[in-house]
Amino acid sequence: MKRSWATLSQLTNGVHTPQDFERAAYRLVTEQVLYSSDRRSRTAYHLVESWYDDFSAALEPLGIRLERNAHYRYVVALPSHAEGVAVTLDETLLVLVLRQRYDEAMRQGMVEEDGDVIVELPELQEAYPVLTGRQMPEIGALRILLRALRRWSLCRTEDCEPDDPQPFRILVRPAIVEIIGAQWLQRLDQHNRDDDGEDAGDPDRMEVEDAQQEVGDVPA
Repeated sequence: MKRSWATLSQLTNGVHTPQDFERAAYRLVTEQVLYSSDRRSRTAYHLVESWYDDFSAALEPLGIRLERNAHYRYVVALPSHAEGVAVTLDETLLVLVLRQRYDEAMRQGMVEEDGDVIVELPELQEAYPVLTGRQMPEIGALRILLRALRRWSLCRTEDCEPDDPQPFRILVRPAIVEIIGAQWLQRLDQHNRDDDGEDAGDPDRMEVEDAQQEVGDVPA
Protein backbone atom coordinates (compact mmCIF):
# COMPACT_ATOMS: atom_id res chain seq x y z
CA MET A 1 0.00 0.00 0.00
CA LYS A 2 1.36 3.41 -0.87
CA ARG A 3 -0.18 5.07 2.19
CA SER A 4 -2.09 3.77 5.17
CA TRP A 5 -5.79 4.39 5.68
CA ALA A 6 -4.87 6.52 8.70
CA THR A 7 -2.63 8.71 6.53
CA LEU A 8 -5.36 9.11 3.91
CA SER A 9 -7.85 9.98 6.63
CA GLN A 10 -5.59 12.81 7.79
CA LEU A 11 -5.39 14.09 4.22
CA THR A 12 -9.19 14.47 4.20
CA ASN A 13 -8.92 16.72 7.30
CA GLY A 14 -10.98 14.26 9.30
CA VAL A 15 -13.91 14.19 6.88
CA HIS A 16 -13.33 10.44 6.46
CA THR A 17 -12.04 8.03 9.10
CA PRO A 18 -9.68 5.08 8.49
CA GLN A 19 -12.74 2.85 8.92
CA ASP A 20 -14.41 4.62 5.99
CA PHE A 21 -11.51 3.60 3.77
CA GLU A 22 -11.57 0.05 5.13
CA ARG A 23 -15.30 -0.27 4.47
CA ALA A 24 -14.92 1.10 0.93
CA ALA A 25 -12.18 -1.45 0.15
CA TYR A 26 -14.25 -4.27 1.63
CA ARG A 27 -17.33 -3.29 -0.36
CA LEU A 28 -15.32 -3.06 -3.55
CA VAL A 29 -13.97 -6.59 -3.06
CA THR A 30 -17.27 -8.17 -2.01
CA GLU A 31 -19.58 -6.32 -4.42
CA GLN A 32 -17.05 -6.21 -7.29
CA VAL A 33 -18.39 -2.91 -8.64
CA LEU A 34 -19.11 0.47 -7.05
CA TYR A 35 -21.45 2.64 -9.10
CA SER A 36 -21.70 6.37 -8.47
CA SER A 37 -25.31 6.21 -9.67
CA ASP A 38 -26.27 3.86 -6.80
CA ARG A 39 -27.13 5.85 -3.71
CA ARG A 40 -25.90 3.21 -1.26
CA SER A 41 -22.47 2.92 -2.89
CA ARG A 42 -21.93 6.54 -3.89
CA THR A 43 -19.75 7.49 -0.92
CA ALA A 44 -17.54 4.40 -1.27
CA TYR A 45 -17.21 5.05 -5.00
CA HIS A 46 -16.02 8.62 -4.48
CA LEU A 47 -13.45 7.48 -1.90
CA VAL A 48 -12.02 4.89 -4.29
CA GLU A 49 -12.10 7.32 -7.21
CA SER A 50 -10.37 10.07 -5.20
CA TRP A 51 -7.65 7.75 -3.87
CA TYR A 52 -7.56 5.31 -6.76
CA ASP A 53 -3.81 4.60 -6.74
CA ASP A 54 -3.84 3.87 -3.01
CA PHE A 55 -6.75 1.44 -3.30
CA SER A 56 -5.07 -0.22 -6.29
CA ALA A 57 -1.88 -0.67 -4.32
CA ALA A 58 -3.79 -2.03 -1.31
CA LEU A 59 -5.65 -4.69 -3.34
CA GLU A 60 -2.82 -5.71 -5.64
CA PRO A 61 -1.26 -8.17 -3.10
CA LEU A 62 -4.65 -9.93 -3.02
CA GLY A 63 -4.47 -10.56 -6.76
CA ILE A 64 -7.12 -7.94 -7.49
CA ARG A 65 -6.72 -5.19 -10.07
CA LEU A 66 -8.96 -2.16 -10.42
CA GLU A 67 -10.45 -0.63 -13.51
CA ARG A 68 -12.58 2.49 -13.67
CA ASN A 69 -14.95 3.97 -16.19
CA ALA A 70 -14.93 7.76 -15.98
CA HIS A 71 -17.84 8.16 -18.40
CA TYR A 72 -20.39 6.04 -16.52
CA ARG A 73 -18.58 6.58 -13.20
CA TYR A 74 -17.96 3.16 -11.71
CA VAL A 75 -14.97 1.18 -10.40
CA VAL A 76 -14.52 -2.57 -10.90
CA ALA A 77 -12.43 -5.02 -8.87
CA LEU A 78 -11.21 -7.83 -11.14
CA PRO A 79 -9.43 -10.96 -9.87
CA SER A 80 -6.12 -11.60 -11.61
CA HIS A 81 -6.74 -15.35 -11.45
CA ALA A 82 -9.57 -17.11 -13.26
CA GLU A 83 -10.67 -19.53 -10.54
CA GLY A 84 -13.17 -17.35 -8.68
CA VAL A 85 -16.40 -18.75 -7.33
CA ALA A 86 -18.13 -21.75 -8.85
CA VAL A 87 -20.64 -20.73 -11.53
CA THR A 88 -23.38 -23.02 -12.80
CA LEU A 89 -24.08 -23.65 -16.45
CA ASP A 90 -27.44 -21.82 -16.25
CA GLU A 91 -25.74 -18.78 -14.70
CA THR A 92 -23.01 -18.85 -17.35
CA LEU A 93 -25.46 -19.02 -20.24
CA LEU A 94 -27.65 -16.23 -18.89
CA VAL A 95 -24.63 -14.00 -18.28
CA LEU A 96 -23.40 -14.48 -21.83
CA VAL A 97 -26.84 -13.80 -23.31
CA LEU A 98 -27.16 -10.57 -21.29
CA ARG A 99 -23.68 -9.52 -22.41
CA GLN A 100 -24.72 -10.08 -26.03
CA ARG A 101 -27.89 -8.01 -25.51
CA TYR A 102 -25.83 -5.25 -23.89
CA ASP A 103 -23.42 -5.14 -26.84
CA GLU A 104 -26.32 -5.04 -29.29
CA ALA A 105 -27.94 -2.14 -27.41
CA MET A 106 -24.62 -0.30 -27.42
CA ARG A 107 -24.37 -0.69 -31.19
CA GLN A 108 -27.88 0.73 -31.55
CA GLY A 109 -27.29 3.56 -29.07
CA MET A 110 -30.05 2.31 -26.76
CA VAL A 111 -28.20 2.94 -23.49
CA GLU A 112 -29.53 4.76 -20.45
CA GLU A 113 -27.76 7.84 -19.07
CA ASP A 114 -25.88 5.84 -16.41
CA GLY A 115 -24.88 3.12 -18.87
CA ASP A 116 -27.65 0.63 -18.05
CA VAL A 117 -29.37 -1.31 -20.83
CA ILE A 118 -33.01 -2.34 -20.43
CA VAL A 119 -33.81 -5.90 -21.52
CA GLU A 120 -37.52 -6.70 -21.70
CA LEU A 121 -38.57 -10.28 -20.97
CA PRO A 122 -40.08 -10.85 -24.46
CA GLU A 123 -36.74 -9.77 -25.93
CA LEU A 124 -34.89 -12.19 -23.64
CA GLN A 125 -37.32 -15.01 -24.44
CA GLU A 126 -36.56 -14.52 -28.12
CA ALA A 127 -32.79 -14.17 -27.81
CA TYR A 128 -32.08 -16.90 -25.24
CA PRO A 129 -32.97 -19.99 -27.34
CA VAL A 130 -31.33 -18.50 -30.44
CA LEU A 131 -28.03 -18.00 -28.60
CA THR A 132 -28.03 -21.12 -26.41
CA GLY A 133 -30.16 -23.72 -28.18
CA ARG A 134 -32.18 -24.07 -24.97
CA GLN A 135 -35.44 -22.71 -23.65
CA MET A 136 -35.20 -19.77 -21.29
CA PRO A 137 -35.71 -20.75 -17.63
CA GLU A 138 -39.20 -20.28 -16.16
CA ILE A 139 -39.84 -16.95 -14.41
CA GLY A 140 -39.26 -18.35 -10.92
CA ALA A 141 -35.94 -19.93 -11.88
CA LEU A 142 -34.99 -16.82 -13.83
CA ARG A 143 -35.50 -14.64 -10.75
CA ILE A 144 -33.14 -16.89 -8.78
CA LEU A 145 -30.49 -16.67 -11.49
CA LEU A 146 -30.84 -12.91 -11.69
CA ARG A 147 -30.34 -12.60 -7.92
CA ALA A 148 -26.95 -14.30 -8.33
CA LEU A 149 -26.04 -11.95 -11.17
CA ARG A 150 -27.11 -8.97 -9.09
CA ARG A 151 -24.67 -10.04 -6.35
CA TRP A 152 -21.94 -9.76 -8.98
CA SER A 153 -23.19 -6.26 -9.89
CA LEU A 154 -24.04 -7.36 -13.42
CA CYS A 155 -27.74 -6.51 -13.46
CA ARG A 156 -30.80 -5.65 -11.42
CA THR A 157 -34.51 -6.07 -11.94
CA GLU A 158 -37.21 -3.42 -12.07
CA ASP A 159 -40.84 -4.27 -11.35
CA CYS A 160 -43.30 -3.35 -14.09
CA GLU A 161 -46.60 -1.54 -13.76
CA PRO A 162 -49.64 -3.72 -12.87
CA ASP A 163 -51.06 -3.41 -16.39
CA ASP A 164 -47.78 -4.60 -17.98
CA PRO A 165 -47.97 -8.26 -19.09
CA GLN A 166 -44.39 -8.88 -17.93
CA PRO A 167 -43.71 -8.90 -14.16
CA PHE A 168 -40.33 -7.18 -14.39
CA ARG A 169 -37.63 -6.02 -16.77
CA ILE A 170 -33.88 -6.44 -16.49
CA LEU A 171 -31.40 -3.58 -16.26
CA VAL A 172 -27.98 -4.79 -17.39
CA ARG A 173 -25.26 -2.78 -15.68
CA PRO A 174 -22.38 -1.25 -17.69
CA ALA A 175 -19.60 -3.07 -15.78
CA ILE A 176 -20.69 -6.26 -17.56
CA VAL A 177 -18.29 -5.10 -20.28
CA GLU A 178 -15.26 -5.42 -17.97
CA ILE A 179 -16.42 -8.47 -16.02
CA ILE A 180 -17.75 -10.76 -18.75
CA GLY A 181 -14.92 -11.51 -21.13
CA ALA A 182 -12.82 -14.42 -22.29
CA GLN A 183 -12.77 -16.11 -18.88
CA TRP A 184 -16.53 -16.69 -19.10
CA LEU A 185 -16.13 -18.48 -22.41
CA GLN A 186 -13.50 -20.60 -20.66
CA ARG A 187 -16.05 -21.42 -17.97
CA LEU A 188 -18.50 -22.47 -20.68
CA ASP A 189 -15.82 -24.63 -22.26
CA GLN A 190 -15.21 -26.25 -18.87
CA HIS A 191 -18.93 -27.04 -18.63
CA ASN A 192 -18.67 -28.60 -22.09
CA ARG A 193 -15.89 -30.91 -20.90
CA ASP A 194 -17.65 -31.75 -17.65
CA ASP A 195 -21.00 -32.52 -19.34
CA ASP A 196 -21.20 -36.33 -19.41
CA GLY A 197 -17.49 -36.83 -19.88
CA GLU A 198 -16.35 -36.98 -23.49
CA ASP A 199 -19.71 -38.02 -24.97
CA ALA A 200 -19.74 -35.87 -28.10
CA GLY A 201 -23.10 -37.30 -29.06
CA ASP A 202 -24.94 -35.84 -26.08
CA PRO A 203 -27.54 -33.38 -27.52
CA ASP A 204 -27.20 -31.05 -24.52
CA ARG A 205 -23.47 -30.92 -25.05
CA MET A 206 -23.99 -30.02 -28.69
CA GLU A 207 -26.36 -27.22 -27.72
CA VAL A 208 -23.81 -25.72 -25.34
CA GLU A 209 -21.11 -25.88 -27.99
CA ASP A 210 -23.45 -24.10 -30.40
CA ALA A 211 -24.04 -21.42 -27.76
CA GLN A 212 -20.31 -20.92 -27.39
CA GLN A 213 -20.01 -20.31 -31.12
CA GLU A 214 -22.90 -17.81 -31.02
CA VAL A 215 -21.43 -15.73 -28.19
CA GLY A 216 -17.79 -16.37 -29.07
CA ASP A 217 -17.44 -12.85 -30.48
CA VAL A 218 -17.96 -11.27 -27.06
CA PRO A 219 -14.88 -9.10 -26.54
CA ALA A 220 -12.75 -9.61 -23.44
